[in-house]
Amino acid sequence: MSSDSPSIVLRDQKLVYLSTKDVDTGAKLVVGFTSPLDPDEALRIRRKIDRHIMPLMCALYWIQFMDKTTLGYASILGIQRATNLTTNEYNWLGTVFYLSYLLFEFPQNLALQKFPVGKWMSINIFVWAVALACHAACKSFAGLLVVRLLLGACEGSITAGFLIVSSMFYTRTEQTLRVGYWFLMNGTAQVVAGFISFGVFQINTKGFEPWQWLMIITGMITVILAISFWFLFPDSPTNAWFLTPDERAKAVQRIKENQTGVENKHFKMEQMIEALTDPKTWLFALFSALNNVPNSLTNQQSLIIASFGFSVLQTTLLSCVPGILEILTIFTGVRLAAQRPNSRAYVGAMYFVPSWFGILLVNLLPWSNQAGLLVGQFLAETSVPGFVLSLSWLNNVTAGHTKRIVTNAIMLSAYCVGNAAGPLMWKDQYKPRNHVPWAVIGVCYVACPVLLLVIRAVLVRENRIRDAESDDASEEYVIERITEDGKRVEVNIDKEFLDLTDRQNRDFRYVL
Repeated sequence: MSSDSPSIVLRDQKLVYLSTKDVDTGAKLVVGFTSPLDPDEALRIRRKIDRHIMPLMCALYWIQFMDKTTLGYASILGIQRATNLTTNEYNWLGTVFYLSYLLFEFPQNLALQKFPVGKWMSINIFVWAVALACHAACKSFAGLLVVRLLLGACEGSITAGFLIVSSMFYTRTEQTLRVGYWFLMNGTAQVVAGFISFGVFQINTKGFEPWQWLMIITGMITVILAISFWFLFPDSPTNAWFLTPDERAKAVQRIKENQTGVENKHFKMEQMIEALTDPKTWLFALFSALNNVPNSLTNQQSLIIASFGFSVLQTTLLSCVPGILEILTIFTGVRLAAQRPNSRAYVGAMYFVPSWFGILLVNLLPWSNQAGLLVGQFLAETSVPGFVLSLSWLNNVTAGHTKRIVTNAIMLSAYCVGNAAGPLMWKDQYKPRNHVPWAVIGVCYVACPVLLLVIRAVLVRENRIRDAESDDASEEYVIERITEDGKRVEVNIDKEFLDLTDRQNRDFRYVL
């Protein structure tokens, strides 16, 4: 490609200005593609992509969730007693993780745009592995506070990075499924962490407690994954090591229908302003914040189950059940949304209904009804598909690489606000029934499905406005390119690879 100075080209009385900063990184790979990609070839490439990146994405999401929830499992393995934590200090350890996540979310997203995505995530994984292992050396609230801050700062790169990678490699329908597949590993993590906790509880080492073994074991697993990511995880389909040059071009052509391109390494201020002034950005953010206030149940879960009268061993094993439910609900949720066109809001809203019943059971059943309380606790945590679908949905309805970076940062920052606020409502004076925290959770779970339906209505209205607009197909987009023999030639660039935002591209239609 030529330098960053714009090429000025006249086509059908339309003056079009383009520079290399304007276009997507995948544009030069698909120059010359004039016929549709063969469906069988597209399927073959997609399967090859799946084989190489989905196992790594699933493994990392499993590890990152297990790592950040080790605090919850450590609570019944003796960490509070060993480090002299008060209830308030323990809750603050859950909060500071997300405050750090929030503080570093925008810098992390900017770094993901500027640096190779896979390599940047690998560095963050390694740092958090060290921080996790260092939990074992902590003897006080202050030490734990520092390592939790480090964990939060590093994790800010993972979900944001995965959303970017998913949009680079997959079509919009495929993204719904793939985001669900790697997110359901959170449930797998709960199951595996429960069994690891059960195992380390049996360890009787003088001077080294079970909760310390938990931190060391999970830290070592994370180090191994960080090294694997550095060497095996691709940064983009334009340079994926496992694809041939021809397959890279076809991988980019395959996602042309998204109208979002691959990526653009130049930060565009106008796209950031558009992201900040787009109503749907803040509707998704509000949903994210409210949906994640109840996520404080993750760290409280073991304590709540134990308060029902179960032993430590029983509590450890029962803590695996919500993980199994999460796997089932996310898997069925994303499959339903993918099979039924434009159903994301309806499917997401539907999964909040069992949570309403769970909250009622936990609050209304007598304290002596141990089994009923446990069922209510489990049902209250079945609403996860709503958030999973919102992540892929936001990715699907946002175009322009800088705009997508900013909207992801806002969405995940709101996620942090909800997660940071949640632990603060679990106070000693509300025990054992915790009616106040459960009431807050109930309000959030009523508001969230309403917000999903409001977002859908806003997008439907915008699609209708665009359908009514006249179609102007006379523009051609051209950029200057330098051939191998040094000649400057003009080549046509598809509109889908101009790094236009969803507002700028009037041909863009919002999936529902």
